[in-house]
Amino acid sequence: MRRNRAENDASHTRLTRRAALLGGAQLLFMGGLAARMRYLQVDQADQFRLLAEENRINIRLIPPARGEIFDRKGVRLAQNVPSYRIVMVREDAGDAEEVMDRLSRIITIDAETRERALAEIQRSAPFLPVTIVDDVSWDDVSRVSVNAPALPGVTPEVGLTRVYPRGPDFAHVVGRVGRVSQADLDALENPDQLLRIPRFQIGKINVEARREDILRGKAGTKQVEVNATGRVMRELSRREGESGKDIQLTVDADLQRYVQARLSGESAAVVVIDCDTGDLAAIASSPSYDPNLFIGGISSKDYNPLLESKYRPLVNKTVQGSYPPGSTFKMVVAMAAIEEGIIGPDETVYCPGHLEVAGRRFHCWKRAGHGWVDLENSLKQSCDVYYYDLALKVGIEKISAMANRFGLGVKHDLALSSVAAGLTPTKEWKRSNRGADWVIGDTVNASIGQGFMLASPLQLAVMSARIATGRAVTPRLVKTIDGVEQPSGAGEPLNMNENNLRKMRKAMYEVVNNRRGTAYRSRIIADEYRMAGKTGTSQVRNITAAERARGVSRNEDLPWERRDHALFVSFAPFDKPRYAVSVLVEHGGGGSTAAAPITRDVVLQALAGGEPPLEAYPTADRGRIKTQQRKLREMQPQAGINGNDQA
Repeated sequence: MRRNRAENDASHTRLTRRAALLGGAQLLFMGGLAARMRYLQVDQADQFRLLAEENRINIRLIPPARGEIFDRKGVRLAQNVPSYRIVMVREDAGDAEEVMDRLSRIITIDAETRERALAEIQRSAPFLPVTIVDDVSWDDVSRVSVNAPALPGVTPEVGLTRVYPRGPDFAHVVGRVGRVSQADLDALENPDQLLRIPRFQIGKINVEARREDILRGKAGTKQVEVNATGRVMRELSRREGESGKDIQLTVDADLQRYVQARLSGESAAVVVIDCDTGDLAAIASSPSYDPNLFIGGISSKDYNPLLESKYRPLVNKTVQGSYPPGSTFKMVVAMAAIEEGIIGPDETVYCPGHLEVAGRRFHCWKRAGHGWVDLENSLKQSCDVYYYDLALKVGIEKISAMANRFGLGVKHDLALSSVAAGLTPTKEWKRSNRGADWVIGDTVNASIGQGFMLASPLQLAVMSARIATGRAVTPRLVKTIDGVEQPSGAGEPLNMNENNLRKMRKAMYEVVNNRRGTAYRSRIIADEYRMAGKTGTSQVRNITAAERARGVSRNEDLPWERRDHALFVSFAPFDKPRYAVSVLVEHGGGGSTAAAPITRDVVLQALAGGEPPLEAYPTADRGRIKTQQRKLREMQPQAGINGNDQA
């Protein structure tokens, strides 16, 4: 009995102890839970409030306004105009396809646009707005706004679209913008987040591309509150970005428009450079194209003709084209020989119509020859033999070095795409690039701007400006950035003998103004506009001995692609040079017949600041020029958006 009582007491003691332990554990647990709840609800309240807000607050980028581009007088060449678009944010829309179906019942969206937009939505970050349709009407914007509750994540926006008021006139200068591609992103080590916005546009070529960092600006940000369906309820804060900087070019829009009209129907290039500053007053390539076609993505119907044309409208011939300079190179050879003291300006060379070199006969363009000629007469009549003889005496190394001093074989630093360096060959160049030794015939060919010698119209204009001034004139395309003047291209003295340069200028004057000069028919008779220049004809085919024996075929009898290129370089006025001009007409035939007349018209237009007086032309030409001027006026419609492209 006592043992049973003792056992019961022990059992009761164990139960009491267990109950106490259990109760203590419960109290400890409840205390910890209370402490944890207090920690979460009081101590960490701010953090969890922030996390909660992040579920309903989105941060979005605000694209900056792109800087605009102007000509030297303030005429807009690239501007931003307001446009409406419809965008969708995937994380706000939820089921993008379902929302797209609803949107398609409200506004017109073709199948191609729909598929493209859905593809962009899927590959873009969920928080980025994707443009569904561009350039929608105000009626479409109104319909989307009225139906907003049924269109989560869909928002009408007012954006800015790039427009080029002067169209084809500046396609090869200003360039164009286009949508950011994967190739664009891959080319950058750390791309700006702006570039990841679907359909964001950046400069693709020329000034738009080469000055992208200046024109783009910096993005702003905004915080927006969205409801459970993802609809934007309100904007909480905004930090404005930084607009791109405006750029003013050196080009004169009116002169550029005239030049493009004058080149109509030709595959050609014209460069007009200010001799005092190096400013490019006009830089035109023909044919051109309308860069506005590329803004929203060009169609195959519009693009294929541009791509397939034998006249290459997409190529900027002024800087991308490299051509044998032909006889326009003769001034370089002469200056190399005279500056070295190898020959004097008044010394003569006999031209019988050819020169025998290493068993090969090199012909002059005049089969009967020019007889005894000095520097002035050799340029005036473009005698080839005179320059064959000089080149053999001076050598290719000194000829190429002189060409470099005059701006040939040099890649000039301009805000244009694919600027060519041209080629002024040397013996080492041929060994390295052709795996062969330089031969004497190479020097003879180079003396008349043929063989390996190559130059762009830009380089030939620079050469002319340097001859005219005796300074290392450097081409300048950007005049100001955000109103800040950019360095002048006036250049330092070339440190050449001024008497030799005077002789060269006088010889170029005779080319145009002497009755026996090759460009006499394109002379200017007004004393204040007198022009000096040099014709050039660049062969694109070999003339065989058999063809020469039976008579060289005339250019007009050959297919267009086999005709010679026509060139002319000049400066004016002769007594105080203001502009230097180079003209190239692809497969135009002779420089005197195809390029020189264009040069005269462009020089007069530039010097007169508009349509020149008929009295500047020879009397016999005035009737034809009057008709030409009337036609050119008709070809130059007033440019601008709604008639206004002036800043």
